[in-house]
Amino acid sequence: MRVLIDYRSALRGRSGAGEYAHQLIRALLVASPARGENRPIDLSLFSSSWRDRLHLPPEISGATPIDRRVPVALLNFAWHRLEWPPVEWLARGSFDIAHSMHPLLMPTRKAARVVTIHDLNFLTHPERTRAEVRRDYPRLAGDHAHRADGIVVSSRFTAGEVERRLQVPSDRISICSPGAPDWTPRSSQPRDGYILFLGTLEPRKNLGTLLDAYERLIAGQGRGDRSARAARRAGSTCATIPDLVLAGQATPESQPWLDRLSRAPLAGRARHLGYVDPANLKRVYEGARLLVQPSFEEGFGIPVLEAMTLGVPVVAANRGALPEVLGDAGLLVEPEDADGMAAAIGRIIDEDGLAESCAVKGVVQSRRYQWSATAIQVLEAYRLAVARQKEGSDRGLTPV
Repeated sequence: MRVLIDYRSALRGRSGAGEYAHQLIRALLVASPARGENRPIDLSLFSSSWRDRLHLPPEISGATPIDRRVPVALLNFAWHRLEWPPVEWLARGSFDIAHSMHPLLMPTRKAARVVTIHDLNFLTHPERTRAEVRRDYPRLAGDHAHRADGIVVSSRFTAGEVERRLQVPSDRISICSPGAPDWTPRSSQPRDGYILFLGTLEPRKNLGTLLDAYERLIAGQGRGDRSARAARRAGSTCATIPDLVLAGQATPESQPWLDRLSRAPLAGRARHLGYVDPANLKRVYEGARLLVQPSFEEGFGIPVLEAMTLGVPVVAANRGALPEVLGDAGLLVEPEDADGMAAAIGRIIDEDGLAESCAVKGVVQSRRYQWSATAIQVLEAYRLAVARQKEGSDRGLTPV
């Protein structure tokens, strides 16, 4: 089976969808050795950019790179609005599968078409999105989902959303969750560790409430004044509150949060680490006392899985797929409730037994997610997509 995957989401800083694409490709290559009669797929990776070139790192060098000097915005406009040119024309080859790593199809001549839908937050809150996502996704995603030969999602939550909101039959949706990284759990909890948030600093991540919660925590170190009493009601009784570290790429919308870090009471207590290269991710997690994921909605929540893999306790919002991923291995909170978030963070800091229990349960929970299983699920999704595309061709329905 000849498979073309759109690698553009992982071409620059890998986070979220880009990390999923990269690790999926790595797992597919492991499942498809370069030699041998049982190789299930021949994998090619497509990229287009005017400035950034596609250089495959060693772990995915078994794939065939296809790099075109076409501006991303121009190609997206042509593909989304004109449904031209077909990817076979750009790639100068033919394929059985064309897999888009976002909800909109790549135009093809003959290939079965698969899309990945991580979440539908762009339908509920388009104001939390930008660029092509705001311009094209809300208007086109439903139509493209119905024309796709297969839809890959990363959680049961997203599968239910696609079925309910886009009216797609469940038998066309394949749940292919991310896998845990190949990390050994840390041996102990760092007493001087920080409170960590990791992810792109964008509106749906709900960092405003996290900063509010952290201000309540540090106010609780006062001497009985009104703010201290409020913080104690939020649950903080610890003598020392760890620093807050925000790790992730900034966006234009994140500037008000970043401005708060330079003013009292956050100045000197909270800092922005910036984008973290995948090679340094493990070290950043290992230094954390706990992870907080306060997002309004996540289609999966890879940082939660990464933290659990190392035994880092997690406080997460009770929205989207986060309860599904976390299970009973951490504390869930209402994302708009700053007092409740502060209380949960304070409990992890104050209660050693709770922190240790969350760490142990998190490691166990993380082992439910393996990239080898993801690869098998995606290969089955490809097989079903090819069968559906052939069935449509037999009925006289050809790709646009």
